[in-house]
Amino acid sequence: MNAAAFQAAYEDARPFAPIPLNGQRAAPERIRVAATPYAWRDPSTIRPREWVYGRSIQRGHVRAILAPGAAGKTILSVGEALAMATGRNLLGQEVPGGPKRVWLWNLEDDGEELARIIQAACKHWSIGPEHIRDHLYVDSALEGAVLKLATSTAAEGLTINRPLVDGLVDEMQGRGIDYLHVDPFVSSHAANENDNMEIDTIAKEWALVAKNAKAGIGLAHHVSKAGAAEVTALSGRGAVALINACRSVLVLNKMSEDEAKRYGIEEEKRRRFFRTYDDKNNRAPPSDKSDWFTMASVSLGNGANDEGDNMGVVIPWSPPDAFEGVTVDHLRQVQRIVAGGEYKEHAASKPWVGEAVADVLDLDPDSRADRVKITAVLRTWVDNGALQRVSKRDPKKREDRWYIEVGTVSE
Repeated sequence: MNAAAFQAAYEDARPFAPIPLNGQRAAPERIRVAATPYAWRDPSTIRPREWVYGRSIQRGHVRAILAPGAAGKTILSVGEALAMATGRNLLGQEVPGGPKRVWLWNLEDDGEELARIIQAACKHWSIGPEHIRDHLYVDSALEGAVLKLATSTAAEGLTINRPLVDGLVDEMQGRGIDYLHVDPFVSSHAANENDNMEIDTIAKEWALVAKNAKAGIGLAHHVSKAGAAEVTALSGRGAVALINACRSVLVLNKMSEDEAKRYGIEEEKRRRFFRTYDDKNNRAPPSDKSDWFTMASVSLGNGANDEGDNMGVVIPWSPPDAFEGVTVDHLRQVQRIVAGGEYKEHAASKPWVGEAVADVLDLDPDSRADRVKITAVLRTWVDNGALQRVSKRDPKKREDRWYIEVGTVSE
């Protein structure tokens, strides 16, 4: 290989500064980098964050909503939209500054199905057309409102649909849209969902739309593996870049079997319950600290010979408080009963101390929900010393068993 061919091969292989034939690398042009000194500001003059909905949706930022299939994310998004559009606290979140303009853009359901979900929620919450006029906008890809923010091909790589981005910002500014909800994110682009660089670019583009339109944006996203495991921010399908680029990540989890047992929910009703929490930079809170919801059934009355379609509507739900309605006087009555007998700790043993609690609180020990309450009350009274566990000989079984006796007598 002669010198000229050698030089050409080097330049083709390394697209940097060419290496002269004398072997000395040409010095690259120096780039000046300057650090910006921080300008001190009076904290009271810093513009506060602008919240669109509770402390969940922030103006100018993007949030992701992660949920397994059939968890309730679509009807939850409708509930949130109606809360914002009416300015009412429907789901436990305040709407700062009053009613907002909300745009729901669904890429999976047609307009008829969306109308069923919306009208069922409006019927449940007594919302009329006058309450949401000029405040709720709905589009569906299945009705022709296709949304493809970006495409990716092997030949051209990733391409942002710049006319669409500009059009989105113009429309949101023109109508004063405060929140745009896109469901699902994966259908809003035609890129490689496992490519972190491409998904990061798309997510950042959505962030720019939010900033330029001065609105919040929600991107509903599927999880990769649901199963029985707890869904977290890391459960999102595809590249993790989407989660990293979002300001908040709302996670939905269906009620587990253990949670249903803890709260006394019958198995056949468990599927109606789910909980949410913001998992961005936070560890998952205990289930009783999450925001819980259940689904009420609302008939649309659109049937010819019956009530027609029954649709689910999301409503807030709180885990039962074992001590709701329980007083110190109830404790004194239980202590008097326990002091006069030989009550065992285990529910399968007779007489079970829970029966004394059931009698005083007028509960049914054979009811799953009541049994959960009885067990929780007993556990608390034992923990605080009002009752105590004592190992004693069972005369019938001729072996030691755990009994419950009176501890510190309540004054």
